[in-house]
Amino acid sequence: MAPTISKIVQTLQPSATIAMAGMARELRAEGETVYDLSLGEPDFDTPAHIRDAAVQAMEDGKTHYTPAPGIPELRKAVADDYLARHGIQYKPTQVVISCGAKHALHNVFTALLNPGDEVIIPAPYWVSYEALVQLTGATPVIVQTTQASDFKLTPGALSEAVTPNTKILLLCSPSNPTGSMYSPEELGALADVVIEKDLLVVADEIYERLVYPGHKFVSFATLHDELPERTMLINGVSKTYAMTGWRIGWSMTPENVAKSISSLQSQETSNPTSVSQWASIAALSGPQECVTEMLAEFTKRREFVMKRVAEIPGLSCPEMGGAFYAYMNISEHLGRKYNGVQVDDSTTWCLELLSQKKVATVMGSAFGTEGYARASFATSMENLEAAFDRIEEFVKK
Repeated sequence: MAPTISKIVQTLQPSATIAMAGMARELRAEGETVYDLSLGEPDFDTPAHIRDAAVQAMEDGKTHYTPAPGIPELRKAVADDYLARHGIQYKPTQVVISCGAKHALHNVFTALLNPGDEVIIPAPYWVSYEALVQLTGATPVIVQTTQASDFKLTPGALSEAVTPNTKILLLCSPSNPTGSMYSPEELGALADVVIEKDLLVVADEIYERLVYPGHKFVSFATLHDELPERTMLINGVSKTYAMTGWRIGWSMTPENVAKSISSLQSQETSNPTSVSQWASIAALSGPQECVTEMLAEFTKRREFVMKRVAEIPGLSCPEMGGAFYAYMNISEHLGRKYNGVQVDDSTTWCLELLSQKKVATVMGSAFGTEGYARASFATSMENLEAAFDRIEEFVKK
Protein backbone atom coordinates (compact mmCIF):
# COMPACT_ATOMS: atom_id res chain seq x y z
CA MET A 1 0.00 0.00 0.00
CA ALA A 2 1.32 3.43 -0.92
CA PRO A 3 1.78 5.77 2.03
CA THR A 4 -0.83 8.48 2.49
CA ILE A 5 -0.34 11.55 4.63
CA SER A 6 -2.66 12.11 7.60
CA LYS A 7 -5.44 14.64 7.13
CA ILE A 8 -4.13 16.83 9.93
CA VAL A 9 -0.60 17.01 8.54
CA GLN A 10 -1.96 17.66 5.03
CA THR A 11 -3.43 20.91 6.33
CA LEU A 12 -0.09 22.21 7.58
CA GLN A 13 1.94 24.78 5.71
CA PRO A 14 5.71 25.21 6.22
CA SER A 15 6.67 27.99 8.62
CA ALA A 16 6.72 31.19 6.57
CA THR A 17 9.65 32.61 8.52
CA ILE A 18 11.73 29.49 7.89
CA ALA A 19 10.69 29.49 4.22
CA MET A 20 11.70 33.12 3.67
CA ALA A 21 15.00 32.58 5.47
CA GLY A 22 15.59 29.55 3.24
CA MET A 23 15.03 31.64 0.11
CA ALA A 24 17.49 34.20 1.42
CA ARG A 25 20.09 31.48 1.96
CA GLU A 26 19.59 30.18 -1.56
CA LEU A 27 20.20 33.65 -3.00
CA ARG A 28 23.35 33.99 -0.91
CA ALA A 29 24.56 30.63 -2.20
CA GLU A 30 24.19 32.07 -5.71
CA GLY A 31 26.50 34.92 -4.76
CA GLU A 32 23.88 37.59 -4.03
CA THR A 33 24.15 40.03 -1.13
CA VAL A 34 20.95 39.56 0.85
CA TYR A 35 19.69 41.62 3.79
CA ASP A 36 17.76 39.14 5.91
CA LEU A 37 15.07 40.64 8.16
CA SER A 38 13.04 37.43 8.25
CA LEU A 39 14.17 35.33 11.22
CA GLY A 40 13.46 36.18 14.84
CA GLU A 41 16.94 35.24 15.93
CA PRO A 42 19.36 37.47 17.85
CA ASP A 43 22.49 38.07 15.80
CA PHE A 44 24.74 38.02 18.87
CA ASP A 45 26.90 35.08 19.86
CA THR A 46 25.83 33.13 22.91
CA PRO A 47 27.69 34.76 25.86
CA ALA A 48 31.04 33.20 26.72
CA HIS A 49 30.18 32.07 30.25
CA ILE A 50 27.25 30.06 28.87
CA ARG A 51 29.39 28.44 26.20
CA ASP A 52 32.02 27.66 28.83
CA ALA A 53 29.41 25.92 30.98
CA ALA A 54 28.50 23.68 28.04
CA VAL A 55 32.15 22.76 27.47
CA GLN A 56 32.58 22.00 31.16
CA ALA A 57 29.48 19.81 31.11
CA MET A 58 30.95 17.81 28.24
CA GLU A 59 34.29 17.53 30.01
CA ASP A 60 32.45 16.29 33.11
CA GLY A 61 30.67 13.58 31.12
CA LYS A 62 27.22 15.12 31.39
CA THR A 63 26.28 13.88 27.94
CA HIS A 64 23.83 11.10 28.74
CA TYR A 65 20.06 10.82 29.06
CA THR A 66 18.52 13.12 31.64
CA PRO A 67 15.13 12.87 33.36
CA ALA A 68 12.35 13.42 30.83
CA PRO A 69 11.23 16.78 32.30
CA GLY A 70 14.80 18.05 32.57
CA ILE A 71 17.55 17.96 35.14
CA PRO A 72 16.44 19.00 38.66
CA GLU A 73 19.07 21.75 38.79
CA LEU A 74 17.63 23.55 35.75
CA ARG A 75 14.02 23.12 36.85
CA LYS A 76 14.96 24.72 40.17
CA ALA A 77 16.87 27.50 38.44
CA VAL A 78 13.80 28.36 36.35
CA ALA A 79 11.55 28.41 39.42
CA ASP A 80 14.05 30.50 41.37
CA ASP A 81 14.37 32.97 38.49
CA TYR A 82 10.61 33.57 38.30
CA LEU A 83 10.39 33.99 42.07
CA ALA A 84 13.25 36.50 42.11
CA ARG A 85 12.01 38.59 39.19
CA HIS A 86 8.22 38.25 39.41
CA GLY A 87 7.52 37.22 42.99
CA ILE A 88 5.58 34.14 41.97
CA GLN A 89 6.41 30.80 43.58
CA TYR A 90 6.58 27.68 41.42
CA LYS A 91 7.81 24.32 42.60
CA PRO A 92 10.49 22.71 40.41
CA THR A 93 8.00 19.88 39.86
CA GLN A 94 5.77 22.38 38.01
CA VAL A 95 8.55 23.14 35.51
CA VAL A 96 9.13 20.95 32.46
CA ILE A 97 12.18 21.68 30.31
CA SER A 98 11.55 21.09 26.60
CA CYS A 99 13.36 21.33 23.27
CA GLY A 100 12.58 25.02 22.81
CA ALA A 101 9.51 27.13 23.59
CA LYS A 102 7.77 25.82 20.45
CA HIS A 103 8.05 22.29 21.83
CA ALA A 104 6.76 23.53 25.19
CA LEU A 105 3.72 25.02 23.46
CA HIS A 106 3.11 21.77 21.60
CA ASN A 107 3.30 19.84 24.87
CA VAL A 108 0.83 22.11 26.65
CA PHE A 109 -1.70 22.01 23.81
CA THR A 110 -1.38 18.24 23.44
CA ALA A 111 -1.81 17.71 27.17
CA LEU A 112 -4.89 19.95 27.48
CA LEU A 113 -6.85 19.91 24.22
CA ASN A 114 -9.30 17.49 22.64
CA PRO A 115 -11.05 17.59 19.26
CA GLY A 116 -13.89 20.08 19.51
CA ASP A 117 -12.13 22.36 21.99
CA GLU A 118 -11.51 25.95 20.91
CA VAL A 119 -8.48 28.17 21.47
CA ILE A 120 -8.84 31.94 21.10
CA ILE A 121 -5.83 33.44 19.30
CA PRO A 122 -5.63 37.22 18.75
CA ALA A 123 -4.32 38.15 15.30
CA PRO A 124 -1.65 39.01 14.32
CA TYR A 125 -0.16 35.88 15.86
CA TRP A 126 3.10 33.96 15.65
CA VAL A 127 3.05 31.72 12.59
CA SER A 128 3.09 28.40 14.51
CA TYR A 129 0.26 29.02 16.98
CA GLU A 130 -2.58 28.06 14.67
CA ALA A 131 -0.81 24.93 13.39
CA LEU A 132 0.11 23.73 16.89
CA VAL A 133 -3.53 23.92 17.93
CA GLN A 134 -4.72 22.19 14.77
CA LEU A 135 -2.32 19.30 15.36
CA THR A 136 -4.31 18.38 18.48
CA GLY A 137 -7.59 18.27 16.56
CA ALA A 138 -8.81 21.37 18.40
CA THR A 139 -10.03 24.51 16.64
CA PRO A 140 -8.14 27.83 16.59
CA VAL A 141 -10.55 30.77 16.81
CA ILE A 142 -8.84 33.82 15.32
CA VAL A 143 -9.92 37.19 16.72
CA GLN A 144 -8.75 40.13 14.62
CA THR A 145 -7.27 43.20 16.25
CA THR A 146 -6.38 46.51 14.66
CA GLN A 147 -3.35 48.73 14.32
CA ALA A 148 -5.39 51.53 15.90
CA SER A 149 -5.47 49.50 19.13
CA ASP A 150 -1.79 48.49 18.80
CA PHE A 151 -3.02 45.02 17.82
CA LYS A 152 -4.19 44.24 21.35
CA LEU A 153 -7.21 42.13 22.25
CA THR A 154 -9.92 43.98 24.17
CA PRO A 155 -11.98 42.45 26.99
CA GLY A 156 -15.12 42.96 24.92
CA ALA A 157 -13.73 41.14 21.89
CA LEU A 158 -12.52 38.30 24.11
CA SER A 159 -15.90 37.96 25.79
CA GLU A 160 -17.71 37.90 22.44
CA ALA A 161 -15.41 35.17 21.09
CA VAL A 162 -16.06 32.77 23.97
CA THR A 163 -18.37 29.82 23.24
CA PRO A 164 -19.27 26.73 25.27
CA ASN A 165 -16.34 25.01 23.52
CA THR A 166 -13.72 27.64 24.41
CA LYS A 167 -11.01 26.20 26.63
CA ILE A 168 -7.89 28.36 26.23
CA LEU A 169 -6.91 31.96 25.55
CA LEU A 170 -3.45 32.28 23.99
CA LEU A 171 -1.57 35.50 24.75
CA CYS A 172 1.88 36.70 23.69
CA SER A 173 3.24 39.89 25.24
CA PRO A 174 5.56 41.35 24.05
CA SER A 175 4.13 40.23 20.75
CA ASN A 176 5.60 38.43 17.82
CA PRO A 177 5.05 39.81 15.15
CA THR A 178 3.99 43.31 16.25
CA GLY A 179 6.20 44.12 19.23
CA SER A 180 3.10 45.46 21.00
CA MET A 181 2.81 45.05 24.77
CA TYR A 182 -0.21 44.88 27.02
CA SER A 183 -0.04 47.19 30.01
CA PRO A 184 -0.64 45.67 33.46
CA GLU A 185 -4.10 47.31 33.44
CA GLU A 186 -4.97 45.84 30.04
CA LEU A 187 -3.86 42.37 31.13
CA GLY A 188 -5.87 42.76 34.32
CA ALA A 189 -9.01 43.51 32.32
CA LEU A 190 -8.46 40.39 30.21
CA ALA A 191 -7.83 38.38 33.38
CA ASP A 192 -11.26 39.43 34.70
CA VAL A 193 -12.88 37.92 31.59
CA VAL A 194 -10.76 34.78 31.88
CA ILE A 195 -11.98 34.21 35.42
CA GLU A 196 -15.57 35.12 34.62
CA LYS A 197 -15.68 32.77 31.63
CA ASP A 198 -13.71 30.01 33.40
CA LEU A 199 -10.92 29.84 30.82
CA LEU A 200 -7.35 28.58 30.83
CA VAL A 201 -4.55 30.80 29.53
CA VAL A 202 -1.37 29.93 27.68
CA ALA A 203 0.94 32.91 28.20
CA ASP A 204 3.90 32.96 25.80
CA GLU A 205 6.43 35.15 27.63
CA ILE A 206 9.50 34.33 25.55
CA TYR A 207 10.26 38.05 24.94
CA GLU A 208 9.73 39.22 28.53
CA ARG A 209 13.34 40.38 29.04
CA LEU A 210 13.34 42.39 25.78
CA VAL A 211 11.24 45.37 26.90
CA TYR A 212 11.95 48.97 25.92
CA PRO A 213 11.89 52.17 28.00
CA GLY A 214 8.41 53.36 28.88
CA HIS A 215 6.97 49.85 28.97
CA LYS A 216 6.58 47.39 31.82
CA PHE A 217 6.30 43.62 31.65
CA VAL A 218 4.01 41.80 34.08
CA SER A 219 3.75 38.02 34.09
CA PHE A 220 0.12 37.07 33.52
CA ALA A 221 -0.05 34.58 36.38
CA THR A 222 0.77 37.31 38.92
CA LEU A 223 -2.32 39.41 38.23
CA HIS A 224 -4.83 37.52 40.40
CA ASP A 225 -4.78 34.79 43.01
CA GLU A 226 -6.88 32.53 40.75
CA LEU A 227 -4.58 32.79 37.75
CA PRO A 228 -1.66 30.48 38.66
CA GLU A 229 -3.97 27.46 38.49
CA ARG A 230 -5.36 28.66 35.16
CA THR A 231 -2.13 29.81 33.49
CA MET A 232 0.43 27.83 31.51
CA LEU A 233 3.57 29.98 31.26
CA ILE A 234 5.89 29.43 28.30
CA ASN A 235 9.44 30.76 28.21
CA GLY A 236 13.01 29.84 27.31
CA VAL A 237 16.55 31.02 26.76
CA SER A 238 16.50 31.54 22.98
CA LYS A 239 15.73 35.26 22.71
CA THR A 240 17.11 36.57 25.99
CA TYR A 241 20.51 34.89 25.81
CA ALA A 242 20.96 34.44 22.02
CA MET A 243 20.58 30.67 22.41
CA THR A 244 18.16 29.80 19.60
CA GLY A 245 20.13 26.78 18.42
CA TRP A 246 20.50 25.31 21.92
CA ARG A 247 16.77 24.45 21.89
CA ILE A 248 15.82 24.94 25.51
CA GLY A 249 12.41 26.21 26.55
CA TRP A 250 10.01 25.36 29.34
CA SER A 251 6.47 25.35 30.59
CA MET A 252 5.37 26.29 34.11
CA THR A 253 1.98 24.80 34.89
CA PRO A 254 -0.15 23.27 37.64
CA GLU A 255 1.44 20.03 38.84
CA ASN A 256 -1.08 17.68 37.22
CA VAL A 257 -0.41 19.31 33.84
CA ALA A 258 3.36 19.19 34.35
CA LYS A 259 3.15 15.49 35.18
CA SER A 260 1.18 14.81 31.99
CA ILE A 261 3.63 16.84 29.90
CA SER A 262 6.52 14.91 31.40
CA SER A 263 4.90 11.62 30.38
CA LEU A 264 4.23 12.97 26.89
CA GLN A 265 7.78 14.21 26.48
CA SER A 266 9.21 10.89 27.64
CA GLN A 267 7.61 9.33 24.57
CA GLU A 268 8.55 12.17 22.20
CA THR A 269 12.16 13.18 22.80
CA SER A 270 13.12 11.24 25.97
CA ASN A 271 14.65 14.47 27.28
CA PRO A 272 15.98 17.85 26.20
CA THR A 273 19.64 17.98 25.17
CA SER A 274 21.79 17.38 28.25
CA VAL A 275 24.60 19.83 27.52
CA SER A 276 22.14 22.59 26.59
CA GLN A 277 20.44 22.18 29.95
CA TRP A 278 23.67 22.77 31.87
CA ALA A 279 24.41 25.79 29.69
CA SER A 280 20.96 27.16 30.47
CA ILE A 281 21.64 27.00 34.20
CA ALA A 282 24.64 29.26 33.59
CA ALA A 283 22.41 31.59 31.57
CA LEU A 284 19.81 31.97 34.30
CA SER A 285 22.12 31.90 37.31
CA GLY A 286 25.22 33.61 35.93
CA PRO A 287 26.07 37.24 35.09
CA GLN A 288 23.19 39.15 33.48
CA GLU A 289 25.20 42.02 31.99
CA CYS A 290 24.96 40.26 28.64
CA VAL A 291 21.18 40.70 28.67
CA THR A 292 21.51 44.40 29.45
CA GLU A 293 24.06 44.89 26.68
CA MET A 294 21.98 43.10 24.05
CA LEU A 295 18.86 45.03 25.07
CA ALA A 296 20.76 48.32 24.77
CA GLU A 297 21.74 47.44 21.20
CA PHE A 298 18.20 46.35 20.34
CA THR A 299 16.96 49.66 21.74
CA LYS A 300 19.19 51.61 19.33
CA ARG A 301 18.00 49.50 16.42
CA ARG A 302 14.37 49.94 17.44
CA GLU A 303 14.72 53.71 17.39
CA PHE A 304 16.37 53.58 13.97
CA VAL A 305 13.72 51.28 12.50
CA MET A 306 10.80 53.32 13.87
CA LYS A 307 12.34 56.45 12.36
CA ARG A 308 12.95 54.86 8.96
CA VAL A 309 9.47 53.34 8.75
CA ALA A 310 7.93 56.72 9.58
CA GLU A 311 10.05 58.42 6.87
CA ILE A 312 9.07 56.05 4.05
CA PRO A 313 5.88 57.24 2.35
CA GLY A 314 2.93 54.92 2.86
CA LEU A 315 4.52 52.80 5.59
CA SER A 316 3.64 52.70 9.28
CA CYS A 317 3.91 50.36 12.23
CA PRO A 318 2.76 50.24 15.85
CA GLU A 319 5.20 51.30 18.54
CA MET A 320 7.33 48.34 19.58
CA GLY A 321 7.16 47.94 23.34
CA GLY A 322 9.24 44.80 23.26
CA ALA A 323 10.71 41.99 21.12
CA PHE A 324 12.62 42.95 17.95
CA TYR A 325 10.09 43.26 15.14
CA ALA A 326 8.53 46.04 13.10
CA TYR A 327 5.12 45.05 11.75
CA MET A 328 4.93 47.33 8.74
CA ASN A 329 1.62 48.36 7.21
CA ILE A 330 2.22 48.06 3.47
CA SER A 331 -1.41 48.24 2.34
CA GLU A 332 -0.94 51.56 0.51
CA HIS A 333 1.68 49.89 -1.67
CA LEU A 334 -0.46 46.97 -2.79
CA GLY A 335 -2.44 46.93 -6.04
CA ARG A 336 0.58 48.22 -7.96
CA LYS A 337 3.14 46.92 -10.40
CA TYR A 338 6.75 46.58 -9.29
CA ASN A 339 9.09 46.37 -12.26
CA GLY A 340 6.20 45.00 -14.30
CA VAL A 341 5.01 42.51 -11.65
CA GLN A 342 1.49 43.01 -10.28
CA VAL A 343 1.53 42.99 -6.46
CA ASP A 344 -1.86 42.66 -4.75
CA ASP A 345 -1.05 40.94 -1.46
CA SER A 346 1.61 40.76 1.23
CA THR A 347 3.01 37.45 0.00
CA THR A 348 3.74 38.79 -3.47
CA TRP A 349 5.08 42.04 -2.02
CA CYS A 350 7.58 40.22 0.19
CA LEU A 351 8.62 37.85 -2.57
CA GLU A 352 9.21 40.71 -5.01
CA LEU A 353 11.09 42.71 -2.38
CA LEU A 354 13.38 39.71 -1.97
CA SER A 355 13.67 39.05 -5.69
CA GLN A 356 14.18 42.65 -6.82
CA LYS A 357 15.94 44.25 -3.84
CA LYS A 358 17.35 41.22 -1.97
CA VAL A 359 15.64 42.12 1.31
CA ALA A 360 13.95 39.25 3.16
CA THR A 361 10.87 40.00 5.28
CA VAL A 362 7.83 37.88 6.19
CA MET A 363 4.35 38.37 4.76
CA GLY A 364 1.57 39.48 7.08
CA SER A 365 -0.76 36.76 5.80
CA ALA A 366 1.42 34.22 7.64
CA PHE A 367 0.56 36.02 10.88
CA GLY A 368 -3.15 36.14 10.16
CA THR A 369 -3.36 39.70 8.80
CA GLU A 370 -3.16 40.82 5.20
CA GLY A 371 -1.52 44.09 4.15
CA TYR A 372 1.49 43.86 6.49
CA ALA A 373 5.10 42.65 6.43
CA ARG A 374 7.25 41.78 9.44
CA ALA A 375 10.83 43.04 9.54
CA SER A 376 13.12 41.71 12.26
CA PHE A 377 15.74 44.14 13.56
CA ALA A 378 17.77 41.34 15.14
CA THR A 379 20.60 42.17 12.78
CA SER A 380 23.39 44.73 12.59
CA MET A 381 22.77 48.44 12.15
CA GLU A 382 24.74 48.29 8.91
CA ASN A 383 22.36 45.65 7.54
CA LEU A 384 19.32 47.61 8.74
CA GLU A 385 20.51 50.78 7.04
CA ALA A 386 21.08 49.01 3.74
CA ALA A 387 17.82 47.04 3.99
CA PHE A 388 15.63 50.07 4.64
CA ASP A 389 17.35 52.03 1.89
CA ARG A 390 16.32 49.23 -0.46
CA ILE A 391 12.79 49.04 0.95
CA GLU A 392 12.43 52.78 0.33
CA GLU A 393 13.73 52.39 -3.24
CA PHE A 394 11.32 49.49 -3.79
CA VAL A 395 8.15 51.32 -2.76
CA LYS A 396 9.11 54.62 -4.43
CA LYS A 397 9.78 53.01 -7.80
